[in-house]
Amino acid sequence: MRNRDVSPWYPVLLFTYPIFETCFSIYRKKFIRGMSPGIPDGAHLHMFVYKRLVRWAVGARTARGLTRRNSLTSPYLWLLCLIAVIPATLFRRHTLRLFCFVVVFALTYVWLEHRPVQIAEMAGDDI
Repeated sequence: MRNRDVSPWYPVLLFTYPIFETCFSIYRKKFIRGMSPGIPDGAHLHMFVYKRLVRWAVGARTARGLTRRNSLTSPYLWLLCLIAVIPATLFRRHTLRLFCFVVVFALTYVWLEHRPVQIAEMAGDDI
């Protein structure tokens, strides 16, 4: 409210990852899987990164390897968040541009979320 030249879409784009992750998870659970959105599952994007990408890169199933895998998941998600944070910072006064980047983030997230499912189905894995 003190900075009226900053668009209301600025905080939306800054926090779009947790907002979209929550909304997409509710949609996926309720409408795609037909289950209660309150029941936990392992089908979140960060779990796909952990299970597929980082497991492939690290490989070891030792306690040290599992800890390393867990810590290596974060940089991948930081890169995803940068799709929102950098444009939000650069275009904080431009509502239309911020809105467009929210849409770009949403499309990127859905594509990234859908991609591991396709790979797992081709490999015959159960997600």
